[in-house]
Amino acid sequence: MKLTRTSRRLSILAFIFAVLSSSAETHAQERVRLSNSSTDATNVVWLVAKDAGFYKKHGLDADLVYIGSTTISVAAIMAGDVQIGNAAGSGVASAAVRGADLVSTACFINALVYELVVHEVIRSPQDLKGKSIGISRFGSASDVAAREMLKAMGLKPVEDVNILQVGGASDRAAAFSRGAIAGFPSPPGNVHLTGKLVPYRILINMADLEKPYALPFICAVTTKSYLARKRETAKKTIMALVEAAHYIKTNKEGTQRVIAKYNRAANQAYLEDAYVTTAKLTERVPYTTREGMKIQLEDALKRAPGSKVTVDDLVDDTVVRELEGEGFIDKVFGKRG
Repeated sequence: MKLTRTSRRLSILAFIFAVLSSSAETHAQERVRLSNSSTDATNVVWLVAKDAGFYKKHGLDADLVYIGSTTISVAAIMAGDVQIGNAAGSGVASAAVRGADLVSTACFINALVYELVVHEVIRSPQDLKGKSIGISRFGSASDVAAREMLKAMGLKPVEDVNILQVGGASDRAAAFSRGAIAGFPSPPGNVHLTGKLVPYRILINMADLEKPYALPFICAVTTKSYLARKRETAKKTIMALVEAAHYIKTNKEGTQRVIAKYNRAANQAYLEDAYVTTAKLTERVPYTTREGMKIQLEDALKRAPGSKVTVDDLVDDTVVRELEGEGFIDKVFGKRG
């Protein structure tokens, strides 16, 4: 009986110790709410940082939430509901010219990434002349991508190839299959997720262009006030994302597992195509492209001509510069030869 009581006491003490240890560990981790904007492979850097434990490694108890729109993500960051979130340069520029104090601190993909899906009978850009391709809506990323891909192939948007507003991915796939459009822009590999299509080919992939269309695309965005107040937290977040970027570029199978975990529709064909493009475009040193931000700002200023916002107001690359100067990025990726 005495042994039983002793055993019980030891068990209780062990339980209390475990609870206290867990509490201390949780207390040591700084809580931060982050957001990603898609389950597509291009957004996987945020997910890898969580699943591979990089946020935790750098002292963050990260609550990663999904917000499937740059516009809504920007609003959440401005409201403080999210401290650091993914937002493309277009959203940052549009909000800033209206007075928001948003800033892009790092970008892990600095290019607009789409491929042009066309009917199998279309074997060259010239075969597209006089036909139509479908986008979601005018002014959208798919619209920009469609125009840039046509221009890259020597075609004039609207004049040589008509551009139609069709709707979302499923609407475009349906219009394509019934012959209402000859092609449509699609994120890399996503054509494998649209269900059964009529015979098709990929006519052009923006990732293969000699100079991809510059766009701050997968970026860590916060407010200037938060960055000033919680700079170390922002730095830790970017450090975790840099480690995730290295993981993506060097661990194909692990990255594909993370993509598949969050995108249940993913099949092997999608995983293969999407991984190749994502790994290729993921930045080693995640500076925000100022060239790309300038393009977005010029477009935003058309809607707010009185604004005095400049590119320097939208980009704060001091944290990335600091990490590069301290040798952190070389430590993660290895020094370049």
